[in-house]
Amino acid sequence: MSISADPPQGPVRRFPWRPVRLLTAAVFALAGLIFVTSFNTAKGTDLRTDDSLLRLSDLVQQRSDKNGELEASTAAVRGDVDALAQRDDGSTRAEDAKLKVLQHSAGTDPLRGSALTVTLDDAPPDARAAPGYPEPQANDLVIHQQDLQAVVNALWQGGAEGIQVMDQRLISTSAVRCVGNTLILQGRVYSPPYKVTAVGDREKLRKALADSPAIQNYHLYVEAYGLGWQVDENESVTLPGYSGTVDLHYAKPVG
Repeated sequence: MSISADPPQGPVRRFPWRPVRLLTAAVFALAGLIFVTSFNTAKGTDLRTDDSLLRLSDLVQQRSDKNGELEASTAAVRGDVDALAQRDDGSTRAEDAKLKVLQHSAGTDPLRGSALTVTLDDAPPDARAAPGYPEPQANDLVIHQQDLQAVVNALWQGGAEGIQVMDQRLISTSAVRCVGNTLILQGRVYSPPYKVTAVGDREKLRKALADSPAIQNYHLYVEAYGLGWQVDENESVTLPGYSGTVDLHYAKPVG
């Protein structure tokens, strides 16, 4: 029996991973994941710029423009439907007269008459406080929702037959809402200056504006910081009829 000088051949020992090597591998794996994610996100664009991304303001403006187009389309279709209905709807003259009165009250018909137009605007960019007033905060220099609401409410109080804000006629379900310094009205977005036009007795409308406590408070900011306020009289103005949807949405009990 011969004895070999070489040691017996057993299974080759696998050296266990050292903590440093394991940490290094994990770092490289994470870096690779970040590179892949960055590539898939950028798709060749510069991540430091947002030129390729649709800003929220752009999206809101696009939706506003689309809503305007839909309103015009709805108004045209409604006109066709009304014309067809008037051909032979089987109603009596009394019923037609009653319907006309309801359409006038609902604001779906154009309204013509003497009017008052109120224009509200933000303060100038370089606005400073008038003598005797504290330096303004950012909120002191812009038109707020309550300012527009105060004007609309005062004009209704003054007996306005109809009111138009910007280019839209208000009806009973209209809501004047502001987000930041932009007005959102019936799905459309507007920026200042804001114009509110009311058809009615101009003297009564002026008095209602002057008597409103909320507007009196607004005039303090006009004097202190230069917020915009202008009232114009119009001998004859035609307010458009409301052309949006008149469907009502309401809650229903569950079960």
